[in-house]
Amino acid sequence: MKGKYTRLKLKMLLVVVLGTFAAGGLGLFLLEVVIDGVLQDPFARFFMWASESLFGQSREDAAYLYQTMIRDNKQEILTLCIMVLMLVAFYLAMGRFTHWLEEVRAATRQMVESTQKPVSLARELAPIQDDLNAIQGQLAAREQSVREAEQRRGDLVAFLAHDLKTPLTSVVGYLTLLHDDPGLDEERRAKFTGIALDKALRLEELLGEFFDITKMDLDSGAGEKGPIQLSMLLEQLADEFYPLFGEKALTCTPHIQPHLVVLGDPDKLARVFDNVLRNAVSYSIPGGRVEVEARAVGSQAEITIRDQGLEIPEGELAHIFEKFYRLDAARSSSTGGAGLGLAIAREIVELHGGTIRCESNGQLTSFIISLPLYRGGSK
Repeated sequence: MKGKYTRLKLKMLLVVVLGTFAAGGLGLFLLEVVIDGVLQDPFARFFMWASESLFGQSREDAAYLYQTMIRDNKQEILTLCIMVLMLVAFYLAMGRFTHWLEEVRAATRQMVESTQKPVSLARELAPIQDDLNAIQGQLAAREQSVREAEQRRGDLVAFLAHDLKTPLTSVVGYLTLLHDDPGLDEERRAKFTGIALDKALRLEELLGEFFDITKMDLDSGAGEKGPIQLSMLLEQLADEFYPLFGEKALTCTPHIQPHLVVLGDPDKLARVFDNVLRNAVSYSIPGGRVEVEARAVGSQAEITIRDQGLEIPEGELAHIFEKFYRLDAARSSSTGGAGLGLAIAREIVELHGGTIRCESNGQLTSFIISLPLYRGGSK
């Protein structure tokens, strides 16, 4: 990095040195050629002619003026001329510098106008050119990311509107039937009431996910942190999910290392594992298995939740944790929520200083969560 601007500094030094030499050379030319050299007589005659013709001096006065003003002060005149010439040379050199500044200004304006044309500067400004092109690339990538996020946001609104409309229509329809036909028998009334309740719970789930991801945007902290017995938390969650596992004849095989402790908000971390386990249940094949593993890996607690289900395409793996991304093939309103559970999980994990990633090989899909282990030290 130290030599980034070597070419520019050498060019600036060269311009200054050349200007200094040019001023000194011209000053010596005036002294050795004009005042004391081959042009001395023509210069003297011109001076005396100008004094006599333009200012009305006599020949004797003109000769006296030439002697006292020119011959007796030639060193002072030389010094003055060199100073003036150096100022002129410096001014011309500054013109080069301002030209470079103008190039940088034009390149900056080009970036502000968001043109795709690469920045091109003089060779001496190559480091600045590289930096500006890098910034331009970053701005373009950020702009593209914003456009994609807006597109996903629009898609999410469309998905959510569709997902909300279907159960809402059912709720209204079945409640209307119950209201308009008070003579329904108990069996049909119970059936319609149950369907309306299921659809209302579905609405609550969708709205809950949407509210949670919005709240995560506003909440930059990880909540009240404290030591959490992670092993016990995972065992309890696995037990709580047995009814859901039973609905799809899933087998859960936990392999949890005891005494794993992390520092964090227990409610939020429980939400992470709840979301990932629900995702595993939703997309597992009936009769498959769900594995819950937890072990210490160095200074991290590594939790893996694995299921047998549809393969997630490699191109989708990098996006499934984004807030406004939804897998077109794997997710549908009949299985998943609003497509926000994994985004919520990532937000919480990152607030706790951890990471979450997904791997899929065609038969098994694994979500790997890493969290810093708590060793009993200070927070």
